[in-house]
Amino acid sequence: MQALDLPPFEVKLRQSAANQPEIWDELRRKYVVLTPEEWVRQHVAHYLMAHLGYPRGLLSLERGHRYNQRQKRTDLVAMDAAGQPLLLVECKRPSVAITPAVAQQASTYNQTLRAPFLLLTNGLTHYCWRVDFELGTTERLADVPTYAEAVNT
Repeated sequence: MQALDLPPFEVKLRQSAANQPEIWDELRRKYVVLTPEEWVRQHVAHYLMAHLGYPRGLLSLERGHRYNQRQKRTDLVAMDAAGQPLLLVECKRPSVAITPAVAQQASTYNQTLRAPFLLLTNGLTHYCWRVDFELGTTERLADVPTYAEAVNT
């Protein structure tokens, strides 16, 4: 898989019975098919836990939610201690540019989840925003907030 602009971690890989590459997902506690998007998702999850202090038990991969009577799935959501969404992460494969359409998709998901932080990444390019729903504003951040920074905002 392609090198990403995220810290490396100890990766556990195997081949499935169908000869597909799989990666161990620490959050779901099982092997999942290794796609380019999954490669990014796993790197982001490990980055949040190992480098930014997000508790493993408060991270949810591919969480389902409803938007306009349709079932949607977010790539990764970090919760606060009360179980409220804190950070919504939208992951794309490295070959997919982070465009306004990607930002719109994540913003649409966040209208229901209402996470105060939004992260868009393809593993090479990362954009993070603070969202103020009361004022209807967004502020682009230079870095992804640590868990402590995010919960104390």
